[in-house]
Amino acid sequence: MNHSILFLGITIFSCNTQWHDNKQAVAMPEVNEREFTATPTPEWSNLFLRKSGWLGGDGIFAIPFSGKDSEKSDSILFLFSDTMVGEIEGGKLKPGLKLVNNSVALMKGKAPDSVGIAFRIADENGTPRAIFTPKSDKPDKDTYFWLGDGFANPDADKDLFIFAYKITNTHDGSAFPFKETGNSLIRVPAGSHFPYANQQELALPFNNYKTGEETISFGSAVFNNSKSAGEAEPDGFVYVYGTKGVTKKLVSARVKPTQVTAFDQWEFWNGKGWSKDVKSVAALSDSVSNELSVSLLSPGKYALVYQLGSLFPEICMQVGPTPVGPFGPRIVLYKTSNDITDPDLFTYNAKAHPALSEPGELLISYNVNTFKFFEVLEKQPNLYRPRFVRIKFSHSPKK
Repeated sequence: MNHSILFLGITIFSCNTQWHDNKQAVAMPEVNEREFTATPTPEWSNLFLRKSGWLGGDGIFAIPFSGKDSEKSDSILFLFSDTMVGEIEGGKLKPGLKLVNNSVALMKGKAPDSVGIAFRIADENGTPRAIFTPKSDKPDKDTYFWLGDGFANPDADKDLFIFAYKITNTHDGSAFPFKETGNSLIRVPAGSHFPYANQQELALPFNNYKTGEETISFGSAVFNNSKSAGEAEPDGFVYVYGTKGVTKKLVSARVKPTQVTAFDQWEFWNGKGWSKDVKSVAALSDSVSNELSVSLLSPGKYALVYQLGSLFPEICMQVGPTPVGPFGPRIVLYKTSNDITDPDLFTYNAKAHPALSEPGELLISYNVNTFKFFEVLEKQPNLYRPRFVRIKFSHSPKK
């Protein structure tokens, strides 16, 4: 069936949510991961350069409505965490800036077309608010959701599943005055109308936030390696990646797509095999970013893409023969310092977007921010938005 995507009662486009199993997966060319070109991609970066309403956000993830990265005739849901809402006039930010903790955009097709994209922010009595908020018996303005990765699940009626981090402000005066106090999975039934009032929130049971142990945050990336997701080398599992501890160790869980919400069916990679014991989880890499990606680059080559240590300028890739590696040495694909030279700015959380990438290439985004937010914002009101780089790999010679 077709589900129309509606925003506040206005239909802006319709996307086909029917999966056809007679469609063939896109052939993946063999590539040489060490031979590539990296080029800034202004047509994508400029898509998020705006002067009214949604002015910027971080945490960008791109989710195809079909649930298949390889589907050409598709539409995309973008997820953002902290979001700026306001007006820019004459290159200056007008008074009245609002900040909300998450927002979305929906884009018809997969090309960067400003006409085909709509940015949506929830509203309450004329005041912008977050779309997704933690359940609570009483409201707490200091506790909110930042969004992780997500996916439309063809094996669960194409419902949308989004990972979320419950964040609580600490007011401790530090550079990062907040801490993670929960990890959740949000389920939005297919065909839901914005602002998704029928969303369901499920708390992940894999952490005890009061023990002082290293926290595992699941949702840094999702890779649905199933036949229904159109993958070329399906093994029938959804892989959910996370980071562990302050050194940003990469860890992975897996589960059947039909059992995503059955947390007792999740398995964790312990370095040798899969275990139901989350405490046995082993690091696949370290010094990764809070947001990253894993995708099939070419036959037998899975690309892990992240920003080194989350904040360093190096966008890195490691390649392994399976979705959990073992991943090879770091390859630096690009340095964000090539583009962002202002010492007041920093970049973070690079990741690839396989649903927006052609075979044999990766479209990669990274976020831009500043520790002097309101001071710098007066001079650069459009600083807080994603930038994009396209990586094109050369083909490997046939064996």
